[in-house]
Amino acid sequence: MQMTNKNLQKLRQQIIDEKDGVKFSKLIEKLLKKYASTDREYVLQILTDYARNGQILHWRNFLLNDIIELVNDDETSYGDFFEWSITYPELTYWGIDGLLKTKGEKSFPALIKLVKNESLKTSIRAKAIKSISIYSKQPFDRDLPKDPGHWKVEDLRIAEVESWQENGFQYGDGYAQPKTHISLENPKTALEKTASKLNKKLEEQRTKNQDLSNPTNWLIIADETNILNIAKRWKLPENYMLFLTNYSPLKVFIDSKKYFQGLHLYGASELLKRQEGYSFNPVTNQIIDEWPKNFVVIADAGADPYCIDISQIKDNDAPIYKSTHGAGVWEFELYADSFLTFLKEIAGA
Repeated sequence: MQMTNKNLQKLRQQIIDEKDGVKFSKLIEKLLKKYASTDREYVLQILTDYARNGQILHWRNFLLNDIIELVNDDETSYGDFFEWSITYPELTYWGIDGLLKTKGEKSFPALIKLVKNESLKTSIRAKAIKSISIYSKQPFDRDLPKDPGHWKVEDLRIAEVESWQENGFQYGDGYAQPKTHISLENPKTALEKTASKLNKKLEEQRTKNQDLSNPTNWLIIADETNILNIAKRWKLPENYMLFLTNYSPLKVFIDSKKYFQGLHLYGASELLKRQEGYSFNPVTNQIIDEWPKNFVVIADAGADPYCIDISQIKDNDAPIYKSTHGAGVWEFELYADSFLTFLKEIAGA
């Protein structure tokens, strides 16, 4: 490849020679920012050469993400590089995605070999299954953590993958989006409008980072059984019950400075279990007497509980109280005069 830019050639040599990780990071940042769009192929040559032979071992791995981003879909000329990368233990994890991007379904046999290789780390075998699942729209990753690094050996659906291979690598239908209530698109009441605003906020998060095998940050129509079980346990205010029924939070996490370590807003499927450690001790299987019987925990921020007081139901709503965990004694203070007020704060956080 002809090199025409002397400054770029000089930068390449600096990258090759640099031994300090911080300085190296700045050089790579400069390379990508200044030349990735104008000299993409030469930048890729610099990065792939370093990934193969560079002095700073952990950076050889880190650079794979930049390489994958710069390579175009089905750009087979980089297939050989990624075929090599999955044979190099430190590069295998991210090399899997590069191989899929450049060779597509032709990479399936090589990736299945990784899946079946018991000498590899579980995280690498899991990554191969996860990436295959996403590419082929097959549900090998269903109900498992989004990050394959958290999978266990027993989570690896190897028999399913092998059966899929024997049947010719058929493509699946992927995952349907969770079912949402129609009023989110056409809200009329104050509760509906607030839920709709929160949904738009969560939608921004889903657009950036969503995996429908294990969906997060959705407001969904609750399972009827969950609602019935909740109704058997407590008499909750109508506003909150309507929210749980029509807009049940599904793994909703609000990352905001307003809430210590972010806010987990509970859904109908988890509300009963989330009382554990507050009003109920799951180890001794006993009710905790110190906990106010009229407080139901509906959210927490770093384990600090936000509770709805079901003894003060008025106008179909009830106030929200907050406390700090780890202080030895629960000391509650009024946080919001109603659930709707609390929800408005969350939607605007």
